[in-house]
Amino acid sequence: MDRSLSNIPVTTLKGVGEALADKLAKINIHSLQDLLFHLPMRYLDRTRVTSIATLQPNTDVVIQGTVAACQAVSGRRPSLLCRVDDGSGAVNLRFYHYTAPHKNNLRPGTEVRCFGEARQGATGLEFYHPEYRVIKPDAPCDIQETLTPIYPATDGLNQQRIRNLCEQALQMLEDDSLQELLPDELRQKYQLGPLVAAVRLLHQPPQGESVVLLKEGCHPAQKRLAFEELLAHNLSMQLLRKRAQSVGGFAMPPTNTLTANMLRTLPFDLTGAQQRVVADINRDMAANVPMLRLVQGDVGSGKTVVAALAVLQAVENGYQAAVMAPTEILAEQHQINFANWLRPLGISMAFLSGKTSGKKRQELLEKIASGEAMVVVGTHALFQDDVVFHRLGLAVIDEQHRFGVHQRMALRKKGEQNGGLPHQLIMTATPIPRTLAMSAYADLDVSVIDELPPGRTPINTVVIGDDRREEVIKRLRSACLEGRQAYWVCTLIEESEALQCQAAQVTAEQLRETLPELSIGLVHGRMKTREKADIMQAFKEGHLHLLVATTVIEVGVDVPNASLMIIENPERLGLAQLHQLRGRVGRGKIASHCLLMYHAPLSRQSRERLQVMKDSSDGFVIAEKDLQLRGPGEVLGTRQTGLAQFKVAELERDGGLLTAVRSAARELVERSPQSIEPLVNRWLSQTDEYANV
Repeated sequence: MDRSLSNIPVTTLKGVGEALADKLAKINIHSLQDLLFHLPMRYLDRTRVTSIATLQPNTDVVIQGTVAACQAVSGRRPSLLCRVDDGSGAVNLRFYHYTAPHKNNLRPGTEVRCFGEARQGATGLEFYHPEYRVIKPDAPCDIQETLTPIYPATDGLNQQRIRNLCEQALQMLEDDSLQELLPDELRQKYQLGPLVAAVRLLHQPPQGESVVLLKEGCHPAQKRLAFEELLAHNLSMQLLRKRAQSVGGFAMPPTNTLTANMLRTLPFDLTGAQQRVVADINRDMAANVPMLRLVQGDVGSGKTVVAALAVLQAVENGYQAAVMAPTEILAEQHQINFANWLRPLGISMAFLSGKTSGKKRQELLEKIASGEAMVVVGTHALFQDDVVFHRLGLAVIDEQHRFGVHQRMALRKKGEQNGGLPHQLIMTATPIPRTLAMSAYADLDVSVIDELPPGRTPINTVVIGDDRREEVIKRLRSACLEGRQAYWVCTLIEESEALQCQAAQVTAEQLRETLPELSIGLVHGRMKTREKADIMQAFKEGHLHLLVATTVIEVGVDVPNASLMIIENPERLGLAQLHQLRGRVGRGKIASHCLLMYHAPLSRQSRERLQVMKDSSDGFVIAEKDLQLRGPGEVLGTRQTGLAQFKVAELERDGGLLTAVRSAARELVERSPQSIEPLVNRWLSQTDEYANV
């Protein structure tokens, strides 16, 4: 008989009908195993009574004493004030919402036990609307034996109901009803206790367990489950990689005919880091399994040149290459750079975006399908159904975290009809914290360009309030009249692109009125491609002093003479985005400045973010801090949050486990491959976007 709780539906529990089962399904609880892995977020300690004399502010406690006085008090908010004395001291309970029976329950002389948070109030420490129970004379003291769990909940599922369901499931939990999927030797090596014991303890921590350890997520039982969950995520990414590699790829050994010609025409030498990454790519592309490589490099480290050399390696071998960027402006910038390097070598190119339409689009589609266009640059339009490649051998995807894995797969599948999958080169100028790279990109090999080209000047970052706007404008005027160029970036708290564009238009008009002696351009996401390109070109050629823009200029814009960046309302952006924007200056030999002009008052987190920007220009330091402040879902981008929805693990807290997790994953693949699929299904069956790609 199969005793596994993974096969027993929640409808077997008392009180679970169709309506409640539907509510549970919304939070991915279908079986008793799912319910047991729906673990508490935190705990309340009701296992002991605290004397009133030892109360500390902002702590949840149980107190017990005699009601000394109880009266309705008037004031701005009328309330019922009840004084409780336990012999060691007295404290007030305050109720803003109360009834006559409520007041009668708390008559002087009544013995009560209360649970709540002691907070500083008008009369010293007070309990606001605590839970309380009248204690009858000679009644036994029935203090709870375990910490009280607080579970993640949803509409129609209160704490009491979830606790009741979990208690029912725990009564059915036996040593063999949750399968141990990790081999004994692996659990011993990594000091992982029994699974059932860990689950039982986390639902009902006995009296004496450390609330502090549990609160911080550092209890051995939490670490046991976090390890297994991270292992499941890592294995799911490896399965993805294995599936890709089992299809096979196209071997493209470097012939150095075109790449050598391009290197000769460059006005600079590759840095040591660029050469190292190019060698990684050469080696990957020469193999007949598809390359899956992520290239990280800080702003201005020279990733585009590395990508161009990879594109040439594909073209040398008779294959097409596709270069995909998340925004029109970045795609256009890539088109300009690639055209400058590749067209002199006789390579035919095509540019395809969502705005390409009609006859022109049809002509481009024919060139791509026939193979006449060897290199195709574009936006997400590249993976639309009607785009058919003749012989796609390489897909280069810039700023991958903006797309999401399914779009990455869709482009890769464009090359599948030739009996293999194209090589994939993923690039990002948003440094990915090591913990995220090891988890979110476990299906990719990672190369880092950790060296900036010589001649780059450090950027001086200043945090300044918008009450000093006139001073900023004065500084801007003098910088531009001395022959330098500047950016003024407008952000809005609303996500509406239309409102952002409107804000930029208003700012541009105001600055034109205030600074009539300067030539000012405007770029925003709603302008036509040609118009945007013309203004960017005018700025690049020095015909404009100042470029007012929305965050569309975040990546890909390279104007060495621009040495001043003003970002309005920087508190509305994440650290990674601020770092990207700041990277638009400091690209030449002139001393560069970035002014972060905030609007007061700032939240504590905003102050912390802006201080990080002021103190550091290292993209990896900034990325780690961004992860701490915002969490993995936001750092990866909303399209990828499914990846970051862990049940127990937290990447910021449990990042230290990842090295051991990777080793354990390798051991499991070698020694216990039959455990992999059940493990992935246990932890990722509902939330993982990757397992079934």
